[in-house]
Amino acid sequence: MTGERNSTTHMTVEEIQFAVSQLSREELNEFREWYEEFDADVWDRDFEEDVKTGKLDALAEKAMADFQAGRYTEL
Repeated sequence: MTGERNSTTHMTVEEIQFAVSQLSREELNEFREWYEEFDADVWDRDFEEDVKTGKLDALAEKAMADFQAGRYTEL
C-alpha cells in the first residue's frame, strides 16, 4: 500500500492525530483555518436542527419568563 487511502477507508483518531503532528507550520495553519470553518459549519447545522425539532423551546421559554420577571443582566 502506498499510504494513499480510497474514499471507503476511514482513518482512526490516532492516525489523524499522527498525521496532524507531522504537518509543517504552514500546513498546520492551513489545516487550522479549514478545521475552524468546518467545525463552525457543523455547529451551525446542529443548532439549526435543534431549533427545527424544538429542542431549544424550553430554554427559550425560560429565558423569556426570566426576562419578563426582570431576572436578567444588561450587557
